[in-house]
Amino acid sequence: MKALYSRFSLPLALTALLAAGPALAQENWLTTWMASPQPTWGNELPLPTRIPEALADSTIHQKLRVSVGGSQVRVVVSNEYGKQPLLIGAARVAAPEGASQVLKFGGEEQVSIAPGETRTSDPAALVVPALGDLVVSLYLPQRTPLATFHWDGKQTAFIAPGNQVDAQRLEGKEQVEARLFISDILVDAPLDSRALVVLGDSITDGNGSTLDRNRRWPDFLAQRLASENVAVLNGGISGARLLEDGMGASALARFERDVLSKPGVKSVVLMLGINDISWPGTAFAPNTPLPSLDRLIAGYRQLIDQAHRHNLRIIGTTLLPFEGALEGSIIEHYHSAPKEQLRQALNQWIRTSQAFDAVIDFDQLTRDPRQPTRLLPFVDSGDHLHPGDAGNRAMAEGVELKALF
Repeated sequence: MKALYSRFSLPLALTALLAAGPALAQENWLTTWMASPQPTWGNELPLPTRIPEALADSTIHQKLRVSVGGSQVRVVVSNEYGKQPLLIGAARVAAPEGASQVLKFGGEEQVSIAPGETRTSDPAALVVPALGDLVVSLYLPQRTPLATFHWDGKQTAFIAPGNQVDAQRLEGKEQVEARLFISDILVDAPLDSRALVVLGDSITDGNGSTLDRNRRWPDFLAQRLASENVAVLNGGISGARLLEDGMGASALARFERDVLSKPGVKSVVLMLGINDISWPGTAFAPNTPLPSLDRLIAGYRQLIDQAHRHNLRIIGTTLLPFEGALEGSIIEHYHSAPKEQLRQALNQWIRTSQAFDAVIDFDQLTRDPRQPTRLLPFVDSGDHLHPGDAGNRAMAEGVELKALF
């Protein structure tokens, strides 16, 4: 009987699987949008979080724009930095034209996410086009500290009282510019789709670009690549550093979470290091010494090795000029001659070492030829550190697309 079972039940099982699985076989889940989670902070950093400490019996409506489109949607909710379970009482994902679906987690409309964990919703049958907008609504029935967020969302989120996940209009008594709890959007994408992560700091995060207009340089790059079914994932964190935690985990600490674990990622652009150089001696890191060139290079090489071990292409970028950065703000001593010397030396290594699979020379693209330690005026948002809308567009248009994959 044992031989008879082995001979006949295996083909029957395969037949059943094939009969049930054509739709499953065609699924191609791809990360099409991300917002890297950060922990909230108190007085240890000079910038306010700009969000409430906690919410109760409230609905958060968050609008976002995907890269690649698809026929189904899944939403990833993060409680990575929470100290208590995150209870989502109800959730919905909607397209601006009105189509929407209730989000379920393991078949349930309510989900409790343990501290330090994330949960991915069940597939929701909602067609979203490339570069299409979505609205994710989360209802928090009980008092919930806002411990996991993304500080510089560059998109207005609305907080409304009660359970309003079904609301047709985006409005609320409170408005914030942060992302709250949502970290990823996945779509069932065309089979030839792939994703690219830009791992960066505030320049990638869009600080200096116009609120609610999707004018970060990765947004403009996504527009260029939309017809190629390439998702551009913004892995920028304002205040991020390569070597040490800042306003979020260091690149060395978050590379697995923000790059290697994302479904569909084939390449990563690394644009980090300016905060490692500029923070020492400022209100961000008043007692921290300037890192050595060798230490910064070692950090880059660790990420390059990780990418190559996972068969990912990794592209380096030179660091933008920043003389005069944040002058007149609460952040003093951001630029200095030793910091400039270190930036120049690091850029030279990035250009010439051949450690990366390719290099994007953003320094050359954005510097003022008459004052090469400063941004071109048309690039500059006005703070001499972050590009404005025109600068972000110029950066994206300056990327040689064939170098990315």
